[in-house]
This record gives sequence, structure tokens and C-alpha cells, in this order.
Amino acid sequence: MPTTPQTGVDLVEPTLLSGQPGHVEELCATASAASGQAISPTLYNLDLAPTKRAGRKWSGYSIFTLWANDVHSLGNYAFAVGLFALGLGAWQILLALGIGAALLFGLLNLSGFMGVKTGVPFPVMSRISFGIRGAQIASLLRGAVAIAWFGIQTYLASVVFRVMVIAMIPSLADFDKNSILGLSSLGWVSFGILWIVQLVIVSFGMEMIRKYEAFAGPVILVTMASVAVWIFIEAGGAIAWSSDNALEGPEMWLTIFAGGALWVSIYGTFVLNFCDFTRSAVSKKAVVRGNFWGIPINMLVFGAIVVVMAGGQFKINGTIIESPSDIVQTIPNTLLLVLACLALLILTIAVNLMANFVAPVYALTNLFPKRLNFRRAAAVSAVIGLVILPWNLYNNPLVILYFLGGLGALLGPLFGVVMADYWLIRRGKVNVPELYSASPAGTYFYKNGVNPKAIMAMVPAAVVALAIAFVPTLGAAAPFAWFFAAGIAAVVYYFISDRTQKLEDVDGEAIAVASTH
Repeated sequence: MPTTPQTGVDLVEPTLLSGQPGHVEELCATASAASGQAISPTLYNLDLAPTKRAGRKWSGYSIFTLWANDVHSLGNYAFAVGLFALGLGAWQILLALGIGAALLFGLLNLSGFMGVKTGVPFPVMSRISFGIRGAQIASLLRGAVAIAWFGIQTYLASVVFRVMVIAMIPSLADFDKNSILGLSSLGWVSFGILWIVQLVIVSFGMEMIRKYEAFAGPVILVTMASVAVWIFIEAGGAIAWSSDNALEGPEMWLTIFAGGALWVSIYGTFVLNFCDFTRSAVSKKAVVRGNFWGIPINMLVFGAIVVVMAGGQFKINGTIIESPSDIVQTIPNTLLLVLACLALLILTIAVNLMANFVAPVYALTNLFPKRLNFRRAAAVSAVIGLVILPWNLYNNPLVILYFLGGLGALLGPLFGVVMADYWLIRRGKVNVPELYSASPAGTYFYKNGVNPKAIMAMVPAAVVALAIAFVPTLGAAAPFAWFFAAGIAAVVYYFISDRTQKLEDVDGEAIAVASTH
């Protein structure tokens, strides 16, 4: 068994995990001595520190199971079935998903490699381009979108939970008819149970999330494939290959490419903070393998399941389902219904943990590194996700459109700046210890801790993104908004940045900690 090199910061005292000021300052003193430069307690703690290369546990299978869960989310099924409703047939849906998968495979590899090399989470990664203080803009923006969707997805999972409970105990249906702050008594209990389950899982850190995703991935694949087989049998062994309003010609091709572009946009949040996971990956090859099987291959399997489900149901009664939950609710056998609902709950929790819980946890830890560690930040995130009463947000189209839609539109510009800075300007050269230095002479201090050129590049891209999102006359460009925003930000940043600066490539092993989460 390989031994861990004698580099990095050892966890001398278990109490360092508490996040108390004295403990963080003690940790920074140790890191400062190891690196030979002042490490600031306002920028560094056990969760924000780079991970040691030795001891990382996220394998190709770990990365694959992330996608095995996330790709098969109920929201993605609703999106893909929507393509069938718009008039795309089987091969056209698969082509649209294939185009999106190919683009995502490339983008996620670029994003993931950054995590493998530096070992840092997204809030720290964004210090490279935005500055040690400007990074708060990027991480909080990503975290705000995620925390709202965490609450909403937990609510949607609680709806499935209520269906399962009532199927098991029909008398409980009476508790699902009242309303307390917009949710029934049974709804509150269901939401509370799922809220606690997710909080408990996250409180044990990224390693527990890795284990949960590894458990959930096969369950989801088997369940969705089984539902598809069941609907295929119910349809008499044949499916409708398209709906009655099948598209043709230029309109068909525009819808195919728009579908592929929107598929990338759906993952616009995740490509930003993929390094939160790959910072614990064993190698770049593991990331590529996990992404290959989890993105193009898994997405084509997902597409096949969508075609069978949507085409099978259309063949049966001429209706188009909105998501697999529509089919699950029609299962006549109570036991099978309960098992299917349980699988959907496992799926939704898995998706929520990776896509909507990790990002705000790191964002809050980055905001208050002296006060918050991973576990405390998880508790704060969960509480916020509860007090915003997410079911009311979900039931208000204006909130979804203007608040979450507006914030989401700004993630493209963030991605453009971060990627252009890392790959085009710096060509992957990063001085990792300097990411934790508050010295005005530090590499990433810029002006008062903020890189004004990153902000300048974001502004025009953000204006375009918001205009496309909210101006009706620009609606035709909406499916491609993420690409416009990311591309404009990247190009502007590239041309206004100093491309003659001297770059240093220094790893973070001297201040790295064990990859516990």
C-alpha cells in the first residue's frame, strides 16, 4: 500500500474541524511555516485547503455515478420528453442529446482537470481570475442559485414521498388536504424527513456523498430501465417513434440544435463547480473515464429510455407524459409502486446533493472560513433552503423566471471568464499557495482583492444573457444564451487581460490537507 508523502498540513488536533477562530489561526500558522509565506485565516481552513494528491478516492466509477444519478433526474426526463412533445422523433431526440453530450464531455473535462491539478474547491478556484475577494461574487452567485433549487428539489421529492406514504397507508390522505404556509401537514412531515436525511448525509462530508452516489447510481439505472421495459410491454411491444406533430426540414434541425444547446445550459451550473468533486479525483484519466461513461454513453442510454417511455405511452393512449413519475403513479401493484417511488426518492436526493447542496456549502465556508466548516455550512444552507418556503417559489412562475432565471443567466459569463483566464491566459499555470495570501503584493490580490478586468468582461456578457432571457423579441436566441454569454465573456477577458505577465506554476502540496472531503 502506498504511503502518504511527508508534505502538507497534518490534522494535529481533531478540534481543528470545529472551525473556531483559534483553531483556524493555528492551522494557518502551520500552513504558513510549511509554505514559507503568510497564509491568511480569512482565506484558508480545512475545507478550502487544497487536497493532498496521495489518498484521493474519487475514481472513474465515482465520477460516473455522479452522472448516472444526475442525468436521470426527473427534470431532465421532463426536458427530453418535451422534445418529443415539440415534434422530434426518436433519432432526432438521440441526436440532440448526443450533440449536447459531446459538448458537455469537452467542457466538463476542462473544468474537471482544474480540480485535479490544484485540489481546490470552486470558491478558491475562482480567486485565480476574480481575485481573493472578488471570488465571493462567483461563489455566492453559484451558491444562491443552488440553494434555491435545493429547497425546490426537496419539495418535489416530498411530493413523491407523499404518494408513496398514501399508497402504503391510505388513511393518511386526510392529512394532505389542509394548508400550513402553503403546505399540508403530511407535506410538512414529508419535506422535513427528506430535509433531515440530506443534511445528515452532507454533514459527513464529500466522502459520504461519494458513497451515496455510488450506491444510488446502479439503483437509478436499473429502476429507469425497468420502468421503460414495463411501459414497452404495456404498449404491446411497439412504440410510437414520433408524435402526431412531427417536425421536418429547417424547423426540425433548429429544434435539434436548440435541444443540444439547452442540454448544455442545464449543466451550466455544474460545469462551474465540477472541481468541487474532481479535487479528490485520483487522476485526470479517472475524470475522462468517468465523464466518458457518464456523459455520452449514459446520456444515450437515457435518451433510449426517454424514447421508449414517451413513445410507449403515446402508443397506449395518445398522451405525452411529463416525467417518469406520471408512469409510476399508474403502477397497479402497491408494492411495485412503493419500490418505484423509493427509487425516485433515492434519485432526487442524489441529484440534490451533488448539484444543489455542495456549491452553497463551499460558498458559505469561503465567506466565513473562521466560523464555518463543511458541516456548519451545510446546516446553514439547509436552514436557508427551508425558510424560503421553496414550494411557494416553485408555484410562482415569476420567481422562477426573473429571480432564478436571472441568476442562472449570469453563470455563463462566470464560466467564460474562469475558463479563459485558466486555459488561455495562464495555460494552466497556478501558484496555489498564493490563492490563500491576503498580501497586497500577492499574485491574486489585483486591486483590493478584486480583478476589475474580470468584472469588465462579465458586464457585456451579462447584459446579453439577461436581454436574451427577458426580451421577447430575442426569444429565438434563448436556447443558445449560455453560449453567447460564455463566449462574449471569454473573448472580452482574453483581449483586455495582460497576456505578457510572468506566470508561476506552484502546487499546493505544502499546504494541502488529507482528502477527507
